[in-house]
Amino acid sequence: FPVTIWDHGEVFTPDFLVQDMLCLVKNEVEIIESRFLEPACGDGNFLAPVLARKLDLVSKRYKKNQSDYEKYSFIAISSIYGIDILIDNVDSCRNRLFDLFKQNYASLFKKKINNDFLNVIKFILECNILHGDALSLKKINSEDFIIFSEWSFTTGGLVKRRYFIS
Repeated sequence: FPVTIWDHGEVFTPDFLVQDMLCLVKNEVEIIESRFLEPACGDGNFLAPVLARKLDLVSKRYKKNQSDYEKYSFIAISSIYGIDILIDNVDSCRNRLFDLFKQNYASLFKKKINNDFLNVIKFILECNILHGDALSLKKINSEDFIIFSEWSFTTGGLVKRRYFIS
């Protein structure tokens, strides 16, 4: 299969291979809250199809109720994590995942898009798609460790965020 390797050892996995690999973990991809970590996320070649599959489930189950759709899409997005050593890849991945979500959201709730909710999704992606070195688990150009966030709902629809440092 065709791959391209650049100065940083970037490998661009073709879509057909990504889909084949995701079929190997199909049961996990079909659970909205299953967590996925891509330690070299690039621009999201693995994370975008994972999110697409999760959003398909959310859409099928909750397309008639915007509040439920928002809750479960929040869970789907907040369970996806990525690390990349190149900041342009981190930005591209965040944007790709956000655009994928926004397109799905807008297709269901065209006239009722909640811009505050879109800002929440952007914030989650900023916290979950990180600029760092997955081998050392440190931030780039720093001795600080990468901090992962775990998101969960509490009573009354509030969200709890816990931090994990490797």
